[in-house]
This record gives sequence, structure tokens and C-alpha cells, in this order.
Amino acid sequence: MKDRAIISLADSKYFELLNELIDSILSFEESKSVSICILDAGLQLDQIKILEKKVYKIVKAKWDIEVPEYKIKGREWLKSQVSRAFLPEYFPGFKKYLWIDADAWVNDWSSVELYFKGSDNKTLSISSSADRAYGRVLRADWIFSNIAFIRSQNYKHSKSSGFSNKICREVALKPHLNIGVFCLENDAPHWLVWQTNLKQALKKGRIFGSEQIAMNISVYCNQMKVQILPTYCNWFLIENIKFDEIKNTFVEPYLPHHKIGIIHLAGKKYDEFRFDKNKLLDVQSLNNNWIKKNIRFTK
Repeated sequence: MKDRAIISLADSKYFELLNELIDSILSFEESKSVSICILDAGLQLDQIKILEKKVYKIVKAKWDIEVPEYKIKGREWLKSQVSRAFLPEYFPGFKKYLWIDADAWVNDWSSVELYFKGSDNKTLSISSSADRAYGRVLRADWIFSNIAFIRSQNYKHSKSSGFSNKICREVALKPHLNIGVFCLENDAPHWLVWQTNLKQALKKGRIFGSEQIAMNISVYCNQMKVQILPTYCNWFLIENIKFDEIKNTFVEPYLPHHKIGIIHLAGKKYDEFRFDKNKLLDVQSLNNNWIKKNIRFTK
């Protein structure tokens, strides 16, 4: 067993994406320095047999925090919103835990190393959804020409999860941290603080997104140490990605066109790509050519 683990979770519906994530990790020679661990949230037996040949360990995910059945409605994959806050308990013995959502894949190993490096000294390593290429990060509902209600993802989720007005206001205008990819050391204090905030979020709020707002509150209100990495480490605005035809890789749309580290197909608007391997994306190259590319990982 190595001292660094990369962990993900999937049910049978997300098996292909999970399998591609694993293949993308294994495509790098540097992957020999990590152990790949999987949380099973409803995988089929034949799928598990395929994965067992590629990964270090597969463990059945559970509801680590009790959630009412009416919130679950048979969606066992929602365990990912809870289980990731308990990774050292599922896979003990590692020094560092890097979580990557199943609908993401590794395009450049240097971003993986940044996540591991950023978690040194009991620090959360994570990226945000605020980026020069992403455009609007807040929403304003204009009442009059100079008066508006400001809305943000952090404010909406903290409010719906029953946190105090003080906390909601404190996180409202902060860069939203995306928990789809993050890294923590096994003894970082974040785990317990995150779990406490997650329990609070699950009491009133929806399951989906609960772990994300709980971590944002842990960082911005509980003052947990954080390294906020560049957005190319967890890129999820697929429609404005560009392609370097010379280097044969996806890059940021603006100079210096840094290579995208992890491509993340997060959000319902990317369902067609998540569930259709043959769906192609129209991408502008750095040579200003429009080309069709598969945004999924391919060997």
C-alpha cells in the first residue's frame, strides 16, 4: 500500500465514467505512486470484477450520517455527498486522500501533484468555480436601476440548509469551492469540522450539494486552512475549452493556454456527453479552427 490514495464513487449508471477515470489515472507512469480506491454505491457484480483488476480496494459506501428515506428516494449514489467526508474511515492507513468525482478524468498529472502538494501541513487543497474564463459567478436580480438582490451558490445552499444568517452572509460572496476534486491529509482537522457542518446541512437541506456547502462553511467560517488551486486543475465549463492541435491536448481559452489538468463533466447540461461516449464537442483550436473532439477520456 502506498501513502497516497485517489478515491472515487459510482453506481452502475456511472460505471463507464468511473472506468474511464481509472484508465485516465493509469495512463500515467506516475500512477504507480498512488493507490486507487473505490466506493461502491450500487455497482453490479460484473462491473466490480472489471474494476477489481485495476484498483487497490473497493468498499461498499454507506450512509455515514443518517438521512431520512424521503430524501434518498432510492438514489443510493447520493451517498457520495456524505461518504467523501469520511474517507479515512473507509480506507485507513493513507497519508493523503485525493477525491475525484467519477464524471471527471485526468488529462495532465501535474494537477494531481498540485492537489497532493497543496494538502501539505494539514491544508485543504481544492479549486473554485470562480475563473476569468467562467464569466458570471454571482446573480443579480435588479429591482430598480441601482438596487438589486445579489444571489450566489454559497448563499442559496447555506440558506436552504438552515445555517444562520450570519454564516449565510459570511460565505455569500466568497469564491465557491468545488468539492468534486479535493485533497486532505488523514489527520487534517477539516474532517471533523466538515462532518459537523455536513450533519447540520443534512438536517434541513437537500442531500445533493450538502457536502459542498458544508466544506465552504468549514473554510470560510471555521477558518480551516486552504490552498485554492487554479481552475485548470478542475475544469468544468466545457463549452469554452480550447484545443492545442500541436500538443494534442485541451487547454484554457486564454493565455498562456495552460493545459487542463482534470476535465470535469459536472452539471445536467453535460448529460449528453456523460452518457453518450460518441457525442462530440465543437471546440475551437488555438489555430482558430473549429474541430470536433470527444470530451470523454479515450485511450
